[in-house]
Amino acid sequence: MWTEIFHNIEQWIETKLASWGINIETSGNISFIILLFAITIMVIVLQIVIRWAIRGIVERIKDNSKYSVFKYLRERRFPHQLAQIFPILFLLEVVPIVFSHFPKAGVFITKMIQAYSVFAVIWIILAFARSVMDSLKEKPAFREKPMESWAQVIYITLVCIGFFFIYNIFTDKSLGELFTYLGAASAILLLIFKDTILGFVASITVTTNDMVRIGDWITMPESNADGDVIEINLNTVKVQNFDKTITTIPTYKLISASFQNWRGMQNAGGRRIKRSIYIIQSTVRFVEEPDLIRLAKIQEIEGYITERRKEIEEYNSEKRADKRVLINGRNMTNLGLFRKYADYYLKNHPRINKKLTMMVRQLAATSKGIPLEIYAFTDTTNWVEYETIQSDIFDHLIAAVPFFDLEIFEDLHNTPYKKHSFDI
Repeated sequence: MWTEIFHNIEQWIETKLASWGINIETSGNISFIILLFAITIMVIVLQIVIRWAIRGIVERIKDNSKYSVFKYLRERRFPHQLAQIFPILFLLEVVPIVFSHFPKAGVFITKMIQAYSVFAVIWIILAFARSVMDSLKEKPAFREKPMESWAQVIYITLVCIGFFFIYNIFTDKSLGELFTYLGAASAILLLIFKDTILGFVASITVTTNDMVRIGDWITMPESNADGDVIEINLNTVKVQNFDKTITTIPTYKLISASFQNWRGMQNAGGRRIKRSIYIIQSTVRFVEEPDLIRLAKIQEIEGYITERRKEIEEYNSEKRADKRVLINGRNMTNLGLFRKYADYYLKNHPRINKKLTMMVRQLAATSKGIPLEIYAFTDTTNWVEYETIQSDIFDHLIAAVPFFDLEIFEDLHNTPYKKHSFDI
């Protein structure tokens, strides 16, 4: 249709100019300028009208649909990208007519428009893909996924496909020849695009294995990264450290180097406490009867002392242990009673997660004494609350140590912690 219309317009202009006494060559140039101006105006008008129509359709669907993807189609300029297709089709049909007097220029312009149409299709697909991804980000299942990385993978794939089509447009050669050339230059291409290729592979690996998500707290000492992941793309992972600085890590480092992801701790609903109190070995001793009477006044271990004393007395009686020497038979120790007290204290602490591992254990002795380790989980993963709970627990246990006639190692000019005596 457009071919016939513009052909008739061109003939009418040239006939009219010839009737005015203008030679054929000049009339051809004038008709070319007029037609070029006309199609420029038509392309602009066509682009505006179609864009307005598509935008109106998208807006109407958005208002009557529960799917948020239509809102993001507008934000990603999908109507604008889609509207370009119609002017491109129009130009491909009329350019050979307008440039009929300049065939070489017409062929070149046509190829340029065809090449531009490839990019236009890529922009349309990418705008739609990004709109879908933006919509998926609103869903809990996709909120922490590296959507930006997926978008970049789609973009690179589309650009590579577009490059093949453009090569075919301008050279009229088969894609098989292009692959032959690429194979010969593969070493150079691998060197130039090394980081991109590594990032591409790493991005797929990270996504497939769910190694890192947006919002994860990760620690990578060699990159000075200790904070929350705020962005994952094809080449880099951005981590906002707790001091509010930003660390950028190459994506491929996530699969080539070790890092710590704290997501498991956050999902478990509790953060681990693992810290020791060092007891001076020389202060550990058997507890005699007067001390048992005194320590039995501590309510938390009163029942334990009574039950344990009965059990020990039965055993010693059965074995006829000579208790004139304290070491004979079975005895309670002040460290054992303190360990039991600490265990009871943890079990009854309101901010300790009772569903996760909890114990008070004695580790191998060191030059600093006997480590009595507190191993438990708080009922929160909030950093500030965690530190407060941990501090409160150790404040109490450190203050309770002297009640059991024990001493804590403290390296002050190689002198031990000063012993205190408490009467209960």
